[in-house]
Amino acid sequence: MSLRIDVGMRLPMLALFAAALAVLSGQARAQDYPVRTVHIIAPYGPGGPADIFSRVVAQKLSDSFKQGFVIENRPGASTMIGTDAVAKAAADGYTLLIISQTHAANESLVPNKPFQLMRDFAPVSPIYAGDLVLVIHPSVPAKTLKEFIALAKAKPGAMNYASSGTGSQYHLTGELFKTMSGTDIVHVPYKGSNGARNDILGGQVQMMFDTIATMAPSVEAGLVRALGTTGEERSPILPDVPTISEAGVPGFRASGWVGIVAPAATPKPIVERLNAEIRKILDSAEIKDSWAKQGVVPLSMTAAEFRTFISAEIDKWAKVAQAAGVKIN
Repeated sequence: MSLRIDVGMRLPMLALFAAALAVLSGQARAQDYPVRTVHIIAPYGPGGPADIFSRVVAQKLSDSFKQGFVIENRPGASTMIGTDAVAKAAADGYTLLIISQTHAANESLVPNKPFQLMRDFAPVSPIYAGDLVLVIHPSVPAKTLKEFIALAKAKPGAMNYASSGTGSQYHLTGELFKTMSGTDIVHVPYKGSNGARNDILGGQVQMMFDTIATMAPSVEAGLVRALGTTGEERSPILPDVPTISEAGVPGFRASGWVGIVAPAATPKPIVERLNAEIRKILDSAEIKDSWAKQGVVPLSMTAAEFRTFISAEIDKWAKVAQAAGVKIN
């Protein structure tokens, strides 16, 4: 009898001891971290806004930690290839992933994918948010958003809009616009944003949503006509362009965003250390001033706040996709 009581008392104590050792081990690893190069997988092609601003953060992290933080582009299958690779990577803080609104949308658009965002990844930190601009080719006889909406309603299905692919930020923003404006404009998906931009500039398609910083030079050169931006306030880069909400679709808002996650079992002390360092970078006057000139706003959140943010984005874009009947086979 005494042996049974002794064992019964020891088991909870051993469990507590093991838990304490795990916490101490995680803290020790966080204090030493990183001791080698950290690989940040970007599941997009090089040269886009997500790639450019992520590289700025990666360089700042390299400077802070005195270890390399290297961006590796692994595009393909609407971010699936690079994302799946990180989901299966060792959860030690040495493989991270760049995510965006596309990942949140894919949670409902691609139900049979081999990973789940909220299950298989630990949110680390957002990086930035950036508004989009709705542009049309100058051949479209509309000078304002209201005129364009009236034209689209008068000729349902006659006009097209370009995106960087089905389920992309540009695509779902277009579908949200169609739903809220009551228009019928045909989606034309491209394999990447460069092809979509080339065709809006060439007049092969009539409309496109794109990042403000990328499209602003073409707007200023008169190659496209900007009818509205997607944020709550006007962009300092295109101050004369109204928001879509004020120009004719009240309540419209659709900002893109980018952030960093790690494999789900990554020790919390490492996640928190990365979060603290990234927030220090994003809160600096240098980054705020520089990025404002490029049309993006640094997003500074705790890891827990970022988790809540991602969950809300998944819900939002699931509703948009369902309303529009968007599916990815």
